[in-house]
Amino acid sequence: MNITVFCSANLLDAKYTAPAAEFARLLGAGGHTLVWGGSHTGLMGLLADEVKEAGGRLVGVSVEFLRHKAYEGADELVVTPDLAIRKAELLARGDALVVLVGGLGTLDEVTEVLELKKHGHHDKPVVLLDTEGFYTGLRAQLERMDADGFLPRPLAELVSFAETPAEALARLTVQQN
Repeated sequence: MNITVFCSANLLDAKYTAPAAEFARLLGAGGHTLVWGGSHTGLMGLLADEVKEAGGRLVGVSVEFLRHKAYEGADELVVTPDLAIRKAELLARGDALVVLVGGLGTLDEVTEVLELKKHGHHDKPVVLLDTEGFYTGLRAQLERMDADGFLPRPLAELVSFAETPAEALARLTVQQN
């Protein structure tokens, strides 16, 4: 399975990097392909290193102005002219999507993916790995949107939340079948 992962390109505390590394090892050991932002820095670089070391394949989708940060060991590297096309490529190339901790770029990616799914433009599984309660606030906001009628589809059809890396990967395989 090609699994698109959205996450930070920043260096982060071990409380965030350890679960990301564990998820990457599970992904690689399972023979999956990581589709990601293509960077060698921060959490993105750690993810790619761990997937590769565990035997997985790497498909990086970078953007022209960040090409200098591209991961050199990728099996395939796609360079897009802008961020909008990059997001479209990341979505198109993944069979499923996982969201790890991240900043504004990650938040932008997950909201776009959910908006597109809400309108039926894709039906790929989307899982947020809620490391250290990082997405507790977002989950509460999404649940309120659902309860107050802002979502035309039930929230459970749009996204699921996982507490552990193993649970995140398991949710993808269950939703694929």
